[in-house]
Amino acid sequence: MTTLLSNRIQSIAESETLAMQRRSRELKAKGVDVISLSIGEPDYNTPDFIKEAAKKAIDDNFSHYPPVAGYPELRETISRKFKRDNNLDYLPSQIIVSTGAKQSIANVIMSVINPGDEVLLPAPFWVSYADMVRLASGIPKVIYASIDKNFKVTAAMLEEQITPRTKLLLYSSPSNPTGAMYTEAELREIALMLQRYPNIVVISDEIYELISYGVKHFSMASLPNMIERTVTVNGLSKAFAMTGYRLGYLGAPKWIADACDKFQGQITSGANTISQRAAITALEADPSVVKEMVEGFKIRRDSVHQWLNEIKGIKIDIPPGAFYYFPNIEAFLHRKGINGEAIRTPTDLSMYILNEFHLATVSGEAFGCGKSIRLSYASSIDTLKEAISRLKNGLESLT
Repeated sequence: MTTLLSNRIQSIAESETLAMQRRSRELKAKGVDVISLSIGEPDYNTPDFIKEAAKKAIDDNFSHYPPVAGYPELRETISRKFKRDNNLDYLPSQIIVSTGAKQSIANVIMSVINPGDEVLLPAPFWVSYADMVRLASGIPKVIYASIDKNFKVTAAMLEEQITPRTKLLLYSSPSNPTGAMYTEAELREIALMLQRYPNIVVISDEIYELISYGVKHFSMASLPNMIERTVTVNGLSKAFAMTGYRLGYLGAPKWIADACDKFQGQITSGANTISQRAAITALEADPSVVKEMVEGFKIRRDSVHQWLNEIKGIKIDIPPGAFYYFPNIEAFLHRKGINGEAIRTPTDLSMYILNEFHLATVSGEAFGCGKSIRLSYASSIDTLKEAISRLKNGLESLT
């Protein structure tokens, strides 16, 4: 009966990060001691003051349908947050609250992309970007930047791919999967180039904004003439360890915000009411409330860097943000595993490491890169040390 499925759903792949997590759970259910570095989720718990706000919302009977775009009080809070943290002047009417930043991005893509429109995707990119574009019948135009370029594209690299059909530029900073961050100077160069192409909309995915290590986050929309064409996406999942609350938001030009409101109204309606009330409390707090968590991630980043450096043949950088490593593993491709299986691609390697050494990673192919795998260091130091040991043993077993 799969022949009855739409071409649309058959044209996209299952999210590889979620697929690898599923495979890990299946092995664990069989009693296998699997360590998973595949999922992008903080292992910290939601701060208590936010949990108390959620509990109060339940007691105060916030249990009825909310406005599609979000509670007015939350949209006002987000407007103030944008001004306080990013120097962005989005009015509450330009803000849409959604069931996670993932839905925020999908709302924009579905609202502006027509069949055949092209979307510039600096790669490595987050696993869902390209398939979201395909769902809208758009065409992903992948612009790859290697580890030697710190995984960042330049304005010139982007401009080479622009055609009359180019409609969107979609990027994340700090980046998932690389942890790379675009500097103010780099974004200024891209913004200056885009002045020659007034019909290109920008989506800036800033979900990892508060998770950076000595490098200041900068928002594209704060540059001259950019807020009129830039959608800034953020959420609560990463910085406040609220992945299960499913709460994201965007600030956008009014015409895009209105379109997203219209689209969301036909798909999910408003986001969870309890999460919205908790989000007000989270976003009203000083961003320094996440300092301890970020410091913990930095310790892990530095430790993992030391351990990865001990693996001969692997190539790494020092990511300035998020909680991922994206090591280049080209030196280990076109080899054979302990049972003679051929390791030709990062996907082959990830599956080999999972099945034989019980460590879950994610193939770089899911992120537009056939040279790397992604490791999340959002786990305890002891777990990470054992995980990198398993990785080292797995890589060194290849002949």
